[in-house]
Amino acid sequence: MRRLTPASVVTLVAVAGAVLVVFWQLDPALLLARTTVDGGDTGAHVATAAFLRTTLLPSGHLTGWDPGWYAGFPLYTFYFPLPDLFAALGGYLIPFDISFKLATAAGSLMLPVAAWGFGRLAGMERPRPALLAVATLPFLFDQTFTIYGGNLYSTLAGEYAFSFGLALAVIFLGLTIRGMRTGRYRAIASLVLTAVVLSHIVAMAFALVGALVIYLLAGPTKRRTWWMVTTVGTAGLLSSWWGLPFSFEQSYTTNMGWQNLTTYAASLAPVADRWALGLAVVGLAFAARRLDRGALAIAILGVISGVVFVVDPQWKLYNARFLPLWWLCAYLLAGYGVAEVGVLAARWWRHRPGSDPSVVHRVAPGALSMPLIGLAGACLVVLPPVLIPYGSPGIDLGPVHVRASAVPDWVQWNYSGYQRKTGWPEYQAVIDTMKGVSRRYGCGRAMWEYSPSLNRFGTPMALMLLPYWTGGCVDSMEGLLFESSATTPYHFLNQAELSAQPSEAMVGLDYGPLDVPLGVEHLQMLGVRYFMASSSIVQAEAAADPSLRLVASTGPWRTPYQGQLLSTTWKIYLVSDSHIVAPLVNQPAVVTGVGAGQSSWLPMSERWYDDPADWGTYLTAGGPSTWQRVRPSVAPDPKPLPEVRISRVHVRTSSLSFHVSRVGVPVVVRVSYFPNWHATGAEGPWRSVPNLMVVVPTSHEVTLSYGSVPSGVAGSVLSAIGLVAVVLLIRRRRALTVLGQV
Repeated sequence: MRRLTPASVVTLVAVAGAVLVVFWQLDPALLLARTTVDGGDTGAHVATAAFLRTTLLPSGHLTGWDPGWYAGFPLYTFYFPLPDLFAALGGYLIPFDISFKLATAAGSLMLPVAAWGFGRLAGMERPRPALLAVATLPFLFDQTFTIYGGNLYSTLAGEYAFSFGLALAVIFLGLTIRGMRTGRYRAIASLVLTAVVLSHIVAMAFALVGALVIYLLAGPTKRRTWWMVTTVGTAGLLSSWWGLPFSFEQSYTTNMGWQNLTTYAASLAPVADRWALGLAVVGLAFAARRLDRGALAIAILGVISGVVFVVDPQWKLYNARFLPLWWLCAYLLAGYGVAEVGVLAARWWRHRPGSDPSVVHRVAPGALSMPLIGLAGACLVVLPPVLIPYGSPGIDLGPVHVRASAVPDWVQWNYSGYQRKTGWPEYQAVIDTMKGVSRRYGCGRAMWEYSPSLNRFGTPMALMLLPYWTGGCVDSMEGLLFESSATTPYHFLNQAELSAQPSEAMVGLDYGPLDVPLGVEHLQMLGVRYFMASSSIVQAEAAADPSLRLVASTGPWRTPYQGQLLSTTWKIYLVSDSHIVAPLVNQPAVVTGVGAGQSSWLPMSERWYDDPADWGTYLTAGGPSTWQRVRPSVAPDPKPLPEVRISRVHVRTSSLSFHVSRVGVPVVVRVSYFPNWHATGAEGPWRSVPNLMVVVPTSHEVTLSYGSVPSGVAGSVLSAIGLVAVVLLIRRRRALTVLGQV
C-alpha cells in the first residue's frame, strides 16, 4: 500500500474540498429527501428514468417504445441512456426519488475529481492537478449562462446528461495522454469513451476532437496510431447498439428550430469572467514555454470550441452547446496558470537570499501550499455570491462586481420536489381526478391546456408526468425530448388551438389562434381521449363543442404564485369519436417526391393537417401499387372505401391488436409512426399524415409490435464484437505483464 505523504494529503484535501463545496451547495438534506425532483426539464426527465426502471429494464431493453408522450415515441433512441440508467439501477437499491436526484448531481460532483485525474494522467507534477480540480468550482458556479450545459445552473435546468458526459470526457482525455506515452490503458479508455458517447453527443465531440489534438501534439507514430485506432474503434463498436439507430433514423426526429446565438463577444468574453480569461492567457504562456502537452491540448480544445461556437451553422445542434466547452477549458487553463505562478513563487522562496542551500526539500515547489491557496481562492470566487441575499444588487469589490448566486434558490426549488410546492394540493387533486376519470372511462391520452403559470406546480412541464403518477394509464400528449418524436410539431399546433397562453415552443410552424372546435378535431385525429382545460375562455368554448363531454372537475383552487393568488378550476372532458384504430373514408394516396426528413415531410404534412378540406384522403409515404400516386401539390381523387368495423382493440406498452370485420380495407392506427413498428396479419405499416400509421389487414386479427430494424440488429452485432475486443485488450495486457514487457 502506498504511503500517504503530506503532499498527497494536501492534494486530497483540495480535491475533496472542491467536491464538498459542490455537495454542500446542492443541499444534502434536500438531495436525500424522498421528494420527486422538479424544476425546468428535470421535473419531466424523472418520468423517462422511471419508465426505464419499471418497463424497459425488466424486459431486457435499454431503449424502446414509450407510449407516454406524443402518441408514443422511441425512448432513448435519440437521447442518452447512461445517466438515467444509473438512476434506474440505483432505484432498485434506494428510493428512486433519491436515486434520480443523485444521478442529476453526479456529473457536477465528478468534475473536480475528473480534472484532477486528467492532470495526474497527463503527467503533471504537483500542485498542478489539484489546481485543475479547484478551477472547476468557478466553472460550475458560472452565472453567465444557465441552460447550455456543464455548470450547476444548466444541470439543475435539466442538462445533467451533459454534465455527466463532460466529466467522463475529461477523464478520457487524460487516459489518451497517458496512452500516447505508454501504449497502455486501451481497454479502460475505450470503456470510458463508450460511456461518454452514451451520455451526451457534445461531450462525445469534445472527447474525440480532444483525442485527435492530443495525438497530433504527441507526434503520430505507428504505436500511437494503433492505440488510437484500437481504442476509439473499440468504443465505436461498443456503442453501436445505440449509435447506429441514432444515426440511421435521424429522419424521424424533429428540429425545434432553436436560433443560434450571435452575441459572440458577450458570450465568449463577458465582463464578469474576464479575470478567468486573463489567468487562462497566463496558463497558456506557461504551457507553451514548458511544452506541456496536457495544458496545450486544453488550450487548443478551448480555441476550437470558441471557433465552432461562432461558425456553427443553423441546424439541429445549437451553437450555444459549445460555449460551456470554451469556458471549461478557460477555467482549467486558468487553474494551470495559477499553479505555475505558485510554483515560481515557491521556487523563489526556497532560493531567496539568505536561505540555506543545503536544505533538502522532499516535495515539489508549491505542493503543500498551492492546493490550499487555490481552494481558498476558488471559494472566494464562488462563495461570496452564495452569501449575498438573492435579489439584492450585489457588491463591488474593486473592478469586479459580485452579484448574488441563484444556485441555492435553484437547488431549493428543484430538490424540495413537487410535494413541497404551494401548488401541490392543486396538482395532487388534478392527478387524483384523472385517476378517477380513467377508472370510470378507461385509460388513454390526455391533452392539457398549457399556461406558464403551471410553474406553480414546480415546472410548466408538471403535467407531462401524468403517465408517471397514473402508472401509465393516462398519457400526456406533451412531453420532453421534443426532438425524439416526429409528432411533436402537431402537438404544438394543437396546443395553440386549445390554450389561452400557448408556448408555441417550436419555431417555424404556422400557429393559428385559439380555436377549440378545430383543436378537438385534431385531438380526434390523434386518438386523444381526454382534454383538460383550466382557463375560463377555453372552458367556455369547450362547453359549446358537441364533441366534448364534461366528465369531472376539481376546484376552484386558490394557489399562490408570483405574489398573487390564482383561482383555477380544472375541467376534464371526454373526447367523443376518438379511437386508436379507425376506418378510413377514402383510399389513401401515396405522396411522391417527399422524403422522410422533417424538411421534406413536415411542410406537406402541416398543409394537410391545417386544412380540413384535405382530410378525406390520407397521404402516405408508401402503400400497395393499387393506391394512386400524387405529387404534394396535387389533390388526390377521392376513392371511397367499403365500410369496415373495428373491435377488440387492445393497447399495450409496445404493441396493439384489433379485429376488423373486413380484410383488404386500409385502416389508420393513431400511434406515432416509427420504422420499428411491424405488422402481423396486415400489410404495412406505412407512414401516414400527420405522423400516424396505415395498414391493410390481410387477416381479421391484426397485431402491431415494436421490434428491431436493420440498423439496430447490426449495432447489436457490432457491440458484441466490441465486447470481444475489450476482452482481447485486457488479456493481451495481462499477458504482457506476465512476460515482463509492461
